[in-house]
Amino acid sequence: MPDSVVTRFAPSPTGFLHIGGARTALFNWLYARKHGGRMLLRIEDTDRERSTEPAIKAILDGLKWLGLDWDGDVIYQFTRAARHREVAEQLLASGKAYHCYASSDELTAMREKARAEGRTRLYDGLWRDRDPKDAPPGMKPTIRLKAPQAGETVIEDQVQGRVVWQNENLDDLVLLRGDGNPTYMLAVVVDDHDMGVTHVIRGDDHLINAARQKQIYDALEWDLPSMSHIPLIHGPDGSKLSKRHGALGVEAYRSLGYLPAALRNYLVRLGWSHGDQEIFSTQEMIDAFDLQGIGRSAARFDLAKLENLNGHYIRHADDSALVAMFEDVLDHVPDRSNLKAKLNDTTRAQLLQAMPSLKERAKTLIELIDSAYFIFADRPLEIESRAAALLTPENRVLIGKLKLALEPVSPWTSQTTEAAMRAFAEANNLKLGAVAQPLRAALTGRATSPGIFDVLAVLGRQECLARLDDQAPA
Repeated sequence: MPDSVVTRFAPSPTGFLHIGGARTALFNWLYARKHGGRMLLRIEDTDRERSTEPAIKAILDGLKWLGLDWDGDVIYQFTRAARHREVAEQLLASGKAYHCYASSDELTAMREKARAEGRTRLYDGLWRDRDPKDAPPGMKPTIRLKAPQAGETVIEDQVQGRVVWQNENLDDLVLLRGDGNPTYMLAVVVDDHDMGVTHVIRGDDHLINAARQKQIYDALEWDLPSMSHIPLIHGPDGSKLSKRHGALGVEAYRSLGYLPAALRNYLVRLGWSHGDQEIFSTQEMIDAFDLQGIGRSAARFDLAKLENLNGHYIRHADDSALVAMFEDVLDHVPDRSNLKAKLNDTTRAQLLQAMPSLKERAKTLIELIDSAYFIFADRPLEIESRAAALLTPENRVLIGKLKLALEPVSPWTSQTTEAAMRAFAEANNLKLGAVAQPLRAALTGRATSPGIFDVLAVLGRQECLARLDDQAPA
């Protein structure tokens, strides 16, 4: 292994940071951190029509939220176009590339003929050995790599093993387009070389690119980085991952109330294993991660498993940290933005007090927000239908009596209010549930909530008695 490991994450900014890209970034980050190396970030924005500023921002924000920091400045591939052109010209001058003057009609005809004959090499070498003097006037040529036509191109892949392509099936790649813009294949090779990248870890949809890029490395007499092509992520049914499976952007998972640590932990186990261990701290991930643990078959995305893992992280999170996350996620969930205005010193303190009870049931921060609704509810409460069914005329009379029983309770805690309610139930020959259910409906407007005595303690004497008064008979 080289003295210093350098990995890179190199997304194209044509959309959000999707879940597969996030996993690729995580694997690169873990490998670099484990070996005391660096992970670089390169935005591959050579496709000017499809690359957008919002997509770049989404990628950077997604990586920051996941806690995947990169080393040095972000490198934008498009800004290096002059260097890419220089290398193409260098290959041309050394006889390892040539000008191609084929017209678009000629190229289309070549492709159609090759496909009809079942050949994968689509370009027939029309200008490979032809004198440029024969070029049609005014035609701007491309520059093509003079690729080997016999023998094999071999990649010793750290995940896929030894992968071999027959050179007779590979095209003479375009390195520089007629308009002078470099192609993706050339730009990637030049950038990885100039950035000192030692390990390329990326999706196996790039495996065929590795063969083409190795031919460019060989022509330039540059060392090829270590290659690791990781299997793609599939849906639970084994088909290509789509939005219906959960193929959302990282930003969407943030809005759905997932914790970055939980998503990191879930992603690391998608295609990589370390014995039977499921839960990893960040340091444990760094210490344990290796390329040999990555499987060759596609990983299957399981949203229910992610939810359960997220629930584990919520239950074990610090209560104050959860209050901060609760507040942060409100910025990303438009239909709950009204809660932001209701956050103040009082409601934050109530939220913190309620958190031990709230976090036991929640699998996402959204569920946590929904179960904390009673703290922020305005009087008179909106009563849901199931709760309204509990507020019968008889139970409203009972609520009036419960208010009288609770008024003298001091100090007001979950223990003292529970003792008062138990004493009331016993004195009136009632089961505790017959008291707790109408009480819950009156205090929260819902038929389900955190423990009713926790609700009493969090809301406080004044608010509880006022809410009970709202539901008691006039």
